[in-house]
Amino acid sequence: MACLSFLASIGLSLSGCADKPAATSGEPTFYKQLAAYSAKVDEPAARDMISIYRRNNGLSAISIDPQLQKVAAAQVKAMAEADQLSHTVAGSLMTRLDGAGFQHSTAVENVSAGYHTLAEAFSGWRQSPPHNANMLSPAMRRMGIATAYAPGSKYKVFWALVMTD
Repeated sequence: MACLSFLASIGLSLSGCADKPAATSGEPTFYKQLAAYSAKVDEPAARDMISIYRRNNGLSAISIDPQLQKVAAAQVKAMAEADQLSHTVAGSLMTRLDGAGFQHSTAVENVSAGYHTLAEAFSGWRQSPPHNANMLSPAMRRMGIATAYAPGSKYKVFWALVMTD
């Protein structure tokens, strides 16, 4: 119940600041079903959701980084193609960041599968101590987030959130 009220308050907070309009159904984009080939996570909504959560915990907001978006997208694509939930299916996070020429001193990654909406993924990450610690890591300033749909998989939707300083 607390999670629903938290998400509702985020919905009210995000209604005036999202870079993209809400889903055509009038429903906030963090409830949009992502188990479809054409579905794509709303990155600004994810950024806002995580930034509000961080601010509520005394931390700085984060920004979307185009390079990190590509790193996250490559990771979910590799997981979906392998039908495997793994931090290393496409190489370690540091190897992938270095290969993309990304400058950083610290980085974290949340990978998951089976969540069909951004709200579900965010709630799951908040309830998982290691994933929650990543979202609340004080050094993080930039992020990339992506999903990949794999209809033949038991998971259906794979997720990657990459954050760096």
